[in-house]
Amino acid sequence: MRKTLLIGALTAVLFRLIVLTALPIAYAGPPFLTDDPEVVPYRHAEINFFSQGTNTERKMAGVLPGIDANYGLFLDVQIHILAQMSYNATSEKHSLSGDLNDIPYDYGYTEFGVKYSFISETSWRPLVAVYPFIEVPTSGRDFGAGNYQEFLPVWLEKNFGPWQTFGGGGYWINPGDKNKNYWFSAWALERKVTEDLTLGGELFRQTASTADGRDSSGFNLGGSYSFSEKYHLLFSAGRGIENVNETNQLSYYLALQWEY
Repeated sequence: MRKTLLIGALTAVLFRLIVLTALPIAYAGPPFLTDDPEVVPYRHAEINFFSQGTNTERKMAGVLPGIDANYGLFLDVQIHILAQMSYNATSEKHSLSGDLNDIPYDYGYTEFGVKYSFISETSWRPLVAVYPFIEVPTSGRDFGAGNYQEFLPVWLEKNFGPWQTFGGGGYWINPGDKNKNYWFSAWALERKVTEDLTLGGELFRQTASTADGRDSSGFNLGGSYSFSEKYHLLFSAGRGIENVNETNQLSYYLALQWEY
């Protein structure tokens, strides 16, 4: 009974955080940008109710809220859909510290993907998967690239007792006026601290996605906490280490994950 009440209270707190705060960047493998090759078990699902974001010197954009759902359609295959409400404010058009009603807010892009784990882990071999997905524009450029985007990555993972390391990357197809195709790569390390708590960090790098854009790199620290077999809190925060003012002064991810 107490655990049920605690989960309900934390869910309410998370919802308030999602509604009242947010800032973004597209996170692939909650709570990190780095994804892993693990798939949701066959006929099971996981749903992340999340908020995420990134601040730069001249821009504040966010998701509030978002839903990231994954389902084990076949053995070693999961399907993925992500939907989000987003805002995007720049200092040239809006006051970044003023009235929130002045900040543009609309439905962002919708994301569809399929993850296929085709190499299983052994004592010497890593787990390997491909995870292509497409982002479908559903509003103006203020809330996305304005065009269909595709990501074609490969992800690897190896486990050593309480330690887990995973990473990889891929190529973004990014059509549109002044847009560029670009590369993204990342690697993460996590450790199971207790039965319920896992902590870790990641490093990532991305080449410029527009003709006048900048390359970016950075880090995030975070982890997960399990309230039960079904409910988990996912969290991370970090910043850039290259072209910081233009790309990432502060970023975060916060989610309540429900598995069934």
